[in-house]
Amino acid sequence: MNMSRKDIPGERIISAAKSIKESIIRNRDLSENGFSCPILVEGIKDVKSLREIGFIGQIETINRGWDRSRMIAYLYEKYGSELAIDGYPKIILLMDWDRTGDRLQKSFKTRLESMDTRVDERLRLVLSRQLKSEFRTVESISYYSDIFKQIIAEL
Repeated sequence: MNMSRKDIPGERIISAAKSIKESIIRNRDLSENGFSCPILVEGIKDVKSLREIGFIGQIETINRGWDRSRMIAYLYEKYGSELAIDGYPKIILLMDWDRTGDRLQKSFKTRLESMDTRVDERLRLVLSRQLKSEFRTVESISYYSDIFKQIIAEL
């Protein structure tokens, strides 16, 4: 799929790119205690898509053959005890913005927050609002990777 910058109205793609850039920075920058903010996505195609647009930090997937309880326990053990970074939540949740993604997002948010692990949903909220008419999945972001990288470099 060959997309150009004019396929998405300017203010919408710039808003999405700003949110992506903020999340890239949070995902790669280490705080004083050596902890960067991980991103939780549905599967490996989502990871590849995020890597294409510049994410280099930790990205976790929920589709690894574990049930939700085991995945929540893993996330809590690995990230739950760390301090929040600059007042931000500890884990960025980025499920697709389709019906299944909505259910997963709500489930993981509820369960993590019940264990006092703050989650960040801002990236998903911005992408779903700004790009919903173009696509509904995280993996589809890769179609716009060149455009996003260009805009992010200009910001």
